[in-house]
Amino acid sequence: MTIASVNPETGETTRTYDEMQPAAVDRAVEAAHAAFRRWRGTSFEERAPLLRAAGRLLRERRRDYAELMTREMGKVLAGGLAEIDKCAAVCDFYAARAAAFLAPEVVATEASRSFVAFEPLGVVLAVMPWNFPFWQVFRFAAPALMAGNAGILKHASNVPGCALAIEEVCRDAGLPDGLFRTLLVPSKGVERVIEHPRVVAVTLTGSTPAGRAVAAKAGSLLKKTVLELGGSDPYLILDDADLDQAVATCVESRLINSGQSCIAAKRFIIPRRLAADVERRFVAAMAAKVVGDPMREGTHVGPLARRDLRDQLHAQVEASRRAGARCLLGGEVPEGPGAFYPPTVLAGVAPGMPAYDEELFGPVAALLAVDDEEDAIRVANDSVFGLGAAVFTRDARRGEAVARRLEAGSCFVNDLVRSDPRLPFGGIKQSGYGRELGPFGIREFVNVKTVYVK
Repeated sequence: MTIASVNPETGETTRTYDEMQPAAVDRAVEAAHAAFRRWRGTSFEERAPLLRAAGRLLRERRRDYAELMTREMGKVLAGGLAEIDKCAAVCDFYAARAAAFLAPEVVATEASRSFVAFEPLGVVLAVMPWNFPFWQVFRFAAPALMAGNAGILKHASNVPGCALAIEEVCRDAGLPDGLFRTLLVPSKGVERVIEHPRVVAVTLTGSTPAGRAVAAKAGSLLKKTVLELGGSDPYLILDDADLDQAVATCVESRLINSGQSCIAAKRFIIPRRLAADVERRFVAAMAAKVVGDPMREGTHVGPLARRDLRDQLHAQVEASRRAGARCLLGGEVPEGPGAFYPPTVLAGVAPGMPAYDEELFGPVAALLAVDDEEDAIRVANDSVFGLGAAVFTRDARRGEAVARRLEAGSCFVNDLVRSDPRLPFGGIKQSGYGRELGPFGIREFVNVKTVYVK
């Protein structure tokens, strides 16, 4: 069996890769475990230069890797370049701070000395998605490797070239042979990898159904999981917001990665008395975005990653329209071979519509009118998801107070939600559990060990 790399702009298969057979997978996992046993005994001072070397290689190869992302999943080239820069930055961040984040913490007790130590667990399986094919991996790998773990990657099947390139970076940076390996296996092969006795934990970024399946399997084997799943992020535009700034930021967030981001803005909650004005502004801002060749400078929206994903998105839009949503812009599948979908604005969105209840993974904005601030908070929290949220207001204290009441892992005031190596990132409800990034992220895959000396 083979894994195909298909250019979503043209629909052409650009390369195929052989799937790894079970025996090869087992050898890779065993090699990772052997490398871990040596790596765990190294100091932070020994690990840090290798992570910094990975960061340097990423910067040196940024154009090649950005173009690879564009060919495999349609990412606009400017977005790919920024993604590689962010990956390099997270390598530098943990190289500089892992020792402090994992320093033993002394606790005063009746003992002559008692403290909490943070020690690596072993081989961690990362099941990663295609939408940020480098960043999603490095935001796991940088802290996990600096903590002393080994990593094996099961990447999305439509980005095999990216998966192998990440392994290449780790190898060329001088990390021990086998410490980070890519497994070219289909999704149905994940369960067998989780079952491998050398695999001690699993992290997954992806859909809620995928998270449930991985959590169920890992849980049955008492293996820890961290899950970052889907989102339907609400952005609340309050009645005192700067509408120019709010709408511009909302549209920017909605179209990040051509709308294919778990933390992109999805639902826009607006005061009813401002609805007509906000709708007009949204349509104008979305219509101004350039759709086309993702390699070309000036393109804002490229193709979606696969035609089946484009067709699924369109079905959600059509179902929402049949249920009463008004389509103010877009909403039509363009002709041609690529997996393109136009920037689309739906208004009058209400419960029972896919645009209200589900995650729309593409350039579709759902506008919801509410009566007042309390109603806005209620609607924002009326979701099975809880990944990110944003509030727009001229009163920062008011924005902070509203943000504290929103059910999400990250709440931003007067800015779009984004991940940052310095801050913990993750969700609640069906957006998952556990945290990545910051000091919390590096402590997810360690043994928090109490040491008591009398």
